[in-house]
Amino acid sequence: MKRRRGTEPEPEPERGCLRAWAAHSRALVGQWMTARCGGEARQVRRQQRDEFRELLLSIRGLPAALPTLPLELTVLYNSLLFTVGASDSAIKGEAEGIRQGLLRVLEACGACGQDLGMEELWQKVLQEVTMEELQAPLHRLGALQAAWWLAASRLGSVAGLFQLMSTAEDPGRAHCSEGQNKLLSMIKAWQVPPEGASLPLVQSAKDLKEILCTAAAFLQGLQELEAGNFPTALSLLQEAAGGFCSKNILAQIYTCLGCCSLRMGKPQTALQHLKRALQVDFQCLPALSHVAAVYHELGETDAEMQALTLLYEALGKNPPAAASSSPYFLMQTELLVHTPVLTSLLRHHHPSEVKYLLAQRCLQDGRVADAVEHYLDFLSLLQEGLQQQVPLDGSSALPRIPVVFLEAASALEQAGRHQDAITVCEEVISRTTDLIPRVVRVEERLEQPECPLPGAGLAGGLLSQKESLCCLAWRAAGYLHQGWAWAKLGESKEAVTQFSRCLSDLLRVQLHGSGIKQIENLQAEVEVLQKIRLLSLIGRGTQFLELGRHKEALLDFQHSLQISPGDQAAASYLVQALWKLNRKQEAAAQWQKFSQGSPGEDGRQQQGQGRPLPLYLVSCLEQAMFPHSEPLARSIQDYLGAAAQDTS
Repeated sequence: MKRRRGTEPEPEPERGCLRAWAAHSRALVGQWMTARCGGEARQVRRQQRDEFRELLLSIRGLPAALPTLPLELTVLYNSLLFTVGASDSAIKGEAEGIRQGLLRVLEACGACGQDLGMEELWQKVLQEVTMEELQAPLHRLGALQAAWWLAASRLGSVAGLFQLMSTAEDPGRAHCSEGQNKLLSMIKAWQVPPEGASLPLVQSAKDLKEILCTAAAFLQGLQELEAGNFPTALSLLQEAAGGFCSKNILAQIYTCLGCCSLRMGKPQTALQHLKRALQVDFQCLPALSHVAAVYHELGETDAEMQALTLLYEALGKNPPAAASSSPYFLMQTELLVHTPVLTSLLRHHHPSEVKYLLAQRCLQDGRVADAVEHYLDFLSLLQEGLQQQVPLDGSSALPRIPVVFLEAASALEQAGRHQDAITVCEEVISRTTDLIPRVVRVEERLEQPECPLPGAGLAGGLLSQKESLCCLAWRAAGYLHQGWAWAKLGESKEAVTQFSRCLSDLLRVQLHGSGIKQIENLQAEVEVLQKIRLLSLIGRGTQFLELGRHKEALLDFQHSLQISPGDQAAASYLVQALWKLNRKQEAAAQWQKFSQGSPGEDGRQQQGQGRPLPLYLVSCLEQAMFPHSEPLARSIQDYLGAAAQDTS
């Protein structure tokens, strides 16, 4: 932009002031370089930020003038970098001072742009201000503006700004070849302006360009990963991994590469990336968490347990932050990339979550002794306050606390610690009793989706249909576990009492509408209640058999088959009850019926179509299995053989 003819140029400030300001700026930069090399960077950042702000205010105390603008824009550049470095947190909002700097450039050139937005203001300045001495400081300031826009995920604005700067240098450079990423092409096409010795910078524009390239590739890779475009995400993340960044960020990028590879169905490649992340930064604990998840998917239980154990130990040590392998910079990639998807992928597990995962995996794998130890450790952590252990945003891996208690009871039962299991279940029963209404009505109505906290369900207050069914299922499962525990202790009468309490609880549920299958919102809860009822009927029936109350046992087994037609255990116990009642002909007929009809086929089909059985019910399902199949079958076959001979 040329100054209009006929207007007098604005008076220059005294040369002495200009020289003093330039000298002060050089001194401040020199102090920073000395402090950075001496390892004192963190201590002087705020002091340097304040010094540069005061210097900038002194320069802006005079009207904008062309001779001082290169110095003013350079001081603004250094001041903004110290503002970023002193905050040591993610960049947010607009860059303070950039707009005023651009307006002062226009003012010195006899123009204005007060009514323009930032993108339009940059376009006006870069297209109309043509003085050679202003190009380098303006372009450096433009790179800083791009950093702020990248942090706000304004990728289009960043691409447009670099296209303007590249076009201003060379109209033919701002070109993106087919198949190339437009934003990265625009940043790479930008020619870094030379740095003058008279106006030094606290961070070179060349380094800033490299950081912008890395951040742009990383940010776009995360966006493509979230969108499900995995090949594109992989390419961009690999580009970022080859960029200019600290060990911390490089480990994060490799972690994201591992997650992307896993979602592409390549678990072994995912492991390679995740192990690389740990090699780069051994304190990148989210990578170790993902390693455990990959081993879980591969079914390598020993490796998964080892990873979880290492993770738990590392979380307990609470080590200091890893040092960066790159020189200390005020503007860094980690300040520019802070998206929800990255936060989710890099979420640090709390020790209680990892302890629970160890307990759960041990129980699932049949490592009962280890499971008991981990569950008891976890329950002791609860005494320290769960809310201090896990986040309250719904991202925790922990289930509802009553579920953990019931899983612990299941582990204790399998370990033969039946009395301890009874005590743990009593805790669930006592804390849910006051939460369950006399009648739980299950109706066909839409409910708002619920995301309860891990600790919810043990406090007072009005509950929704879903919460009422959950509480009812937990308490009924507590009685169910107590029934089996008393049975293992040989106390059949006490076992019958607990099974009966379980069944009495389940009578509280009243279904309204056209049937269970129509109540989609509560289908999972209703299925669990039905399974608990089935297991409780079988359990009570077995104890009636132990007590010689065969008729009552027969009724329970008949009711079991009404709930789950074709259930192998219920059918076998039914045959045994008939046999003990000396109704051998009926017993033989039932045995032949189930044998010829592929016993358990209906039950397996029903279970296969339904949802997975809660872990705390698996041990009850195993205990409900009929243990005397072969002896009963031989007795019936002998009976049928004898009957056939008599007929002959």
